[in-house]
Amino acid sequence: MHVFYTPDIQKNLELPEEEAQHCVRVLRLNIGDEITLTDGNGNFYRAEITAATNKRCLVKILETIPQEPLWSGHLHIAMAPTKNMDRNEWFAEKATEIGFDELTFLNCRFSERKVIKMERIEKIVVSAIKQSLKARLPRLNEMTDFDKFITQEFTGQKFIAHCYEGEKPLLKNILKPGEDALVLIGPEGDFSEEEVTKAIEKGFQPISLGKSRLRTETAALVATMVVNSD
Repeated sequence: MHVFYTPDIQKNLELPEEEAQHCVRVLRLNIGDEITLTDGNGNFYRAEITAATNKRCLVKILETIPQEPLWSGHLHIAMAPTKNMDRNEWFAEKATEIGFDELTFLNCRFSERKVIKMERIEKIVVSAIKQSLKARLPRLNEMTDFDKFITQEFTGQKFIAHCYEGEKPLLKNILKPGEDALVLIGPEGDFSEEEVTKAIEKGFQPISLGKSRLRTETAALVATMVVNSD
């Protein structure tokens, strides 16, 4: 099944240029062929190509197929980006395949990467929803300072994973299935002790993700998997 991302399909019966080129020039699909579209907002569409050139592909909708959410609650991962950009991209791809709703990159005291280009991440996430046949595109947020982020309103469960001593129950043991969840994942050098204290004061509960010491992107993926397993 070939799936094409068409966020404006309800207003404009034309594939975005990059999707159109892939459809017509790479896959060599033509007038009369049926294709599957997703708007990233919870719908698949069965469509038929009505016009095709090198850069344009017009369609008519044959059927709209709403998709029920594949997991309960809203999962928001907030992580400090790794110095190696490939590892951030790897997380975004794999987490999308598994299933999550929102990603924010955090600028923390010990962050080794202070700037991140979202365009590449966005393309990877779009590709991942098509590959994994998901109808909902995760929301991607720009880099946000840690102190500012933890003051934002969030009505669900709030967790912070860190490596310092203290009582830290396993996430899987305290997670309330079906409720919204926000999980903070620190940089390679961990959150600072001050950041952990501030987060706790704002209602974040310290958690453990297991006995192993994990890389940033691995920890974020483990948290994604734990929430999806409930």
